[in-house]
Amino acid sequence: MTRPSGLDPKPNRPGNVGRTGFGGRLRTYFLAGILATAPVCLTIYVAWIFITWVDHTVFALVPPKYNPETYLPIQIPGIGLIIALIGITFIGAVTTGLLGRLMRQLMEAVLNRLPIIRSVYSVIKQVTETVLANRSEAFRECALIEYPREGSWSVGFITGSTYAKFNALTGEDMVNVFVPTTPNPTSGFLMFVPRREVHILDMSVEEGLKLVISLGLVLPPPPLEVSDQPERNVLTTASRSKR
Repeated sequence: MTRPSGLDPKPNRPGNVGRTGFGGRLRTYFLAGILATAPVCLTIYVAWIFITWVDHTVFALVPPKYNPETYLPIQIPGIGLIIALIGITFIGAVTTGLLGRLMRQLMEAVLNRLPIIRSVYSVIKQVTETVLANRSEAFRECALIEYPREGSWSVGFITGSTYAKFNALTGEDMVNVFVPTTPNPTSGFLMFVPRREVHILDMSVEEGLKLVISLGLVLPPPPLEVSDQPERNVLTTASRSKR
């Protein structure tokens, strides 16, 4: 029997195979170009947006006669950021003195009398002192906890010891563990987990954040095997590669 002409498969011509292979190589090169340029371009773009925003914010507060761009023939990005860094450093130097401490106490006394502002100020102050002043062990260790159900595990960050009353109520030595969401680690859940159920991971906080942000695609490097016999390590690595 002869098949209808409409059902005959296309002949496997060498020209078709070559065109398919060439198109596949083009797609591969295109994806490789995206993987090579996307991180750099996005980083430069985010940095440019941040620098531009700081420049516009600072120059809006600086009088025109003190604005360096008034006397420059072209606009140079980053001048506002430099001015902001110098200003913040100067404020820090002033506030460390007696007069600066008195001014800060006066400002805090005024803010603490405002009904809504005092709550916002108190939260921001505590978070800032915890993160910047290093007054606790916040985000110092990565841990693995059994969450959200038994048999399912999540990566979290230890933020400190739990309130002592929680330990008294539960009868356990509890720790605070922040479990971030993926791929946005700025949001998540605060868990109070018994210390015996927290498994400390051998990875830095930066590696844990990369793991969360990349949806598990970027894994931390494996630990190096320390040995007094380097030749044995080379042979072990070679045998593993053959497998």
